[in-house]
Amino acid sequence: MVNNKSNKYLGYLFLLPYLSVFVVFLIVPLIYGLALSFFGWEMLSPEPPQFLGLGNYKEALESDYFVKALWATVRFVVMSVPLNVFVALLVACGINSVAQKRQGFYRAIYFLPTLLTISVAGILWTWFYNSEFGLFNHILSYFDIKIPWVTDPNMAMKSIVIMTLWWTLGGAMMILLAGLSNIPKQFYEAASLDGANVWHRFIHITIPTLKPVLLFVLVMQVIGSFQVFGQTYIITGGGPELSTRVLVHYIYDVAFGEYRMGYSAALSWLLFLVIAVFSIIQFRVMREK
Repeated sequence: MVNNKSNKYLGYLFLLPYLSVFVVFLIVPLIYGLALSFFGWEMLSPEPPQFLGLGNYKEALESDYFVKALWATVRFVVMSVPLNVFVALLVACGINSVAQKRQGFYRAIYFLPTLLTISVAGILWTWFYNSEFGLFNHILSYFDIKIPWVTDPNMAMKSIVIMTLWWTLGGAMMILLAGLSNIPKQFYEAASLDGANVWHRFIHITIPTLKPVLLFVLVMQVIGSFQVFGQTYIITGGGPELSTRVLVHYIYDVAFGEYRMGYSAALSWLLFLVIAVFSIIQFRVMREK
């Protein structure tokens, strides 16, 4: 009995360093940010913070800038997440079908872009997308084609989605590939003996067996996509015509451009609520199906 108690307290002792960092750098800032969202505080103003209650939230919901940033974020999520998950699944299935000794090369090729920081990837793709001397338009010039990748409001967000697919595909692909490798080969062998073709095996074996992994990848993709910032900040600066200024970019501009810390905290919590709602919907839909 004494040994069990000692082991119990020893476990808490090993958890203490992580829990301390977790509380100090996550829980405390979250609580502080929530409290700050109910105050009007301009960092450069000599006036002390004033309690506004839900005033910051009301202002945000009535702001055209917030609505436009939310719409830009939703557009990015709707375009990016299905494309990323679909392509990652196709690539994972393709790599899983080749010989084991050759899979390492293909995994490395697709995973390498994820090792780049967003600043490096963003600067690289800024050059790719340049309308005058960019790589893409230089190649397309041989066919007398010129695309306004980041200067046209209707094209800019699509360009951000393409860049994000290239940059983040490897992470989702590796997770799905790990899930595919855990599917027993006997399932496919039995289905082949019953006359199932490749498409039938994919629909009736791969997808149902991979559903927990797909749910994880889908939820993580949605959470990450709602927090997109670096791509739009570096490549388009939120333009043209604010068509790519997403919520995190808008929060950044309010906090460090206008120095309205209380209002930016309220915007951050509204973003958290949006992410939570979408994540709950995904869990319910995937669980029911």
